[in-house]
Amino acid sequence: MNTIINAKELRASLPDVVERVRRGARFTVLYRSRPAFQVIPVGATGAPRGKVDDEPLYRAKPLGRSTDHRSAADHDDLLYRA
Repeated sequence: MNTIINAKELRASLPDVVERVRRGARFTVLYRSRPAFQVIPVGATGAPRGKVDDEPLYRAKPLGRSTDHRSAADHDDLLYRA
């Protein structure tokens, strides 16, 4: 189960969060109202992922040329690699 908390709540309740994570809970921490990071149990296989089609960047149209000389496929691989 993934619970969303803000950074202030994390600081105020860290011992409780640590205990819940040890029992398998996952937290997404918001900083300035945006997801910043996830707290997951050690040894977990990673963050749960949704479908790529749900990602707004995946469906976005090109905005211009790449300044790092990578192809669109290279950028997709960096952003969405499984």
